[in-house]
Amino acid sequence: MNLFKNTGILYIVPTPIGNLSDITYRALETLKSVDLIACENIKHTNILLKHFNIKNILITFNKINESQKSNNLIEELKKGKKIALVSNAGTPLINDPGYLLIKKCHLFNIQILPLPGPCAAITALIASGLSTHRFCYEGFLPSKKQLRRDLLNSLKKEKRTMIFYESKHRIIETIKDIINEIGENRHIVIAREITKKWEIIYGNKAYLMLSWIKEDENRYNKGENVIIIDGYKEFKNVNISDKIINTFTILRTVLSLKQSVLITSKIHKIKKNNLYQYAITNKDK
Repeated sequence: MNLFKNTGILYIVPTPIGNLSDITYRALETLKSVDLIACENIKHTNILLKHFNIKNILITFNKINESQKSNNLIEELKKGKKIALVSNAGTPLINDPGYLLIKKCHLFNIQILPLPGPCAAITALIASGLSTHRFCYEGFLPSKKQLRRDLLNSLKKEKRTMIFYESKHRIIETIKDIINEIGENRHIVIAREITKKWEIIYGNKAYLMLSWIKEDENRYNKGENVIIIDGYKEFKNVNISDKIINTFTILRTVLSLKQSVLITSKIHKIKKNNLYQYAITNKDK
């Protein structure tokens, strides 16, 4: 039974996020065979098409003209046209225009064929070493400091692995905000310039990531970043004796949290995580 009578097809076509060799055979065949390609930036998409000797009609489809162009594309699809939707890089609609067009396709019963392909968020996640069983994607963090801090604070006890995008201009400030709002010991991973020449994926506790990224300006002055934050983990309550608390409290008056935990754990042979949890729970005291 054909559910889509007398209409065209909208193909959602992922494109490489850096390395042009990541394009799929199916994506290339689709870009060759469709009647036209809707893209964010004609000049940018032409680089890809010329590399693979593909010639086709290109029209701009971006956040500014998405509403009007969606209506125009729907009319073409109603006529039976086959159209490919691409973004500048990666999978369309993930922080890119296309939502309104897809919604209208469903409304007018127009067939949609999504192709699998590159996505920076998923590529970074699988290489992060953090849990991939449950995760949430939050997109770009707010550019305004207070809004960014408020969002991070609201996610402080999110148990799923969290994925964010961040620009090179705010990466240092964002790590500082993660330390202040989520915690200096929360494990985070930064994946920068994925699939490109200067690709690097590195993770550690938030406060150590801040010092690491500041060591070399090449770690923060190029490209886009994916930030992955480990989900909140509840620790079981552990009985900590008054003797241990006294040792820790005395050390904390003259040493950093990290040093106090390390020395106390060695003296009393207690797990460092238990002491960290005690310190966090009793922060106000």
